[in-house]
Amino acid sequence: MEDVYIARAGALSAKRNTENKIQALCTAAGLETMVSENDLTAIKVHFGERGNDAFVSALHVAGIVRQVKSAGAKPFLTDTNTLYLGGRRNAIDHIETALSHGFCFPVTECPVIIADGLKGTNAREVEVYGKHFDSVKIAADIVAADSMVVVSHFKGHEVAGFGGALKNLGMGCASGEGKREQHTTRPFLKKDACITCGACINACPEFCISLGGKEIVIDIEHCIGCLMCMNTCPKHAIDIDWKDDGIVFVERMIEYAAGAVANKTGKAFYINFLTNITPHCDCTPWNDIPIVPDIGILASRDPVALDKACYDLVNNTEGIFGSLLPDHHHEGEEKFTRVWPGTQPELQFTYAEEMGLGRAEYRLKEI
Repeated sequence: MEDVYIARAGALSAKRNTENKIQALCTAAGLETMVSENDLTAIKVHFGERGNDAFVSALHVAGIVRQVKSAGAKPFLTDTNTLYLGGRRNAIDHIETALSHGFCFPVTECPVIIADGLKGTNAREVEVYGKHFDSVKIAADIVAADSMVVVSHFKGHEVAGFGGALKNLGMGCASGEGKREQHTTRPFLKKDACITCGACINACPEFCISLGGKEIVIDIEHCIGCLMCMNTCPKHAIDIDWKDDGIVFVERMIEYAAGAVANKTGKAFYINFLTNITPHCDCTPWNDIPIVPDIGILASRDPVALDKACYDLVNNTEGIFGSLLPDHHHEGEEKFTRVWPGTQPELQFTYAEEMGLGRAEYRLKEI
């Protein structure tokens, strides 16, 4: 059973401001025992897609950078390129997006390095021995880093149910080819719901969707499974096979998470922000209102325990009326499967335990 530390949202004095909370969390959870002097330390963040502003603020990440530096390490901010269209598909656009969102040296005092290179091809094979993979393709600079601090925004996700530290490892540390290996899910069209508005056509990065006659046509053979079409459809006319495809997606993601930290035993530290708990991933070029109020910031040396604590805290918090949460607003009621029916959020914990990433049992300790 791993300790998970929480600093609750809210502050009535300078002692409880965010930077002081981050410092207290890092001290209590033992950051200095995971990061050594002169380590080249990857601070794995999500810089946020252009148009999204729910991601963890650069000001808060700067506080984490200072804690890593105080341990004598040499940190760099990092993420990997995306499969879909937007501001992060190659390293040039990605760094420009990061800078525009405040992840610049005057703010963070830390360089930005895109871990899988210019076009997402800079990768290393890492052995994992899971159900789906014997090896996975992890961004080379993640593998090369001596230690890693994983900074995650805990929020909803349309296939995994939620995204936290485990998804930040699995999808977030994969190269372009690694992301394709995880995105085996293929969408289908619910013709009775489609209004042929063309939103999905504009969203597809591989130009796999077209208007054939009077209906939308999806070219499954060339689809990469990024599901931006499903995300952007205003009528929810694009869906997946949740029973099979959803399970495979999560299992493959967790196997990649195991690969991301395969050479980081005792050298990985995790911080989750339970703020702006939006229904969608920060990869969307928008963000809806949160499904529950801000809860706080949590830290642990175990990503499974950390995500499980966050999951439980969200479910034990009163929901926000008017959000995408249609019901189950009361404390103790499951939130993510109500926002994303068909998802199986707890599969992340059970399979992560099976893959040796940690344990879902935890002790929650207040800071």
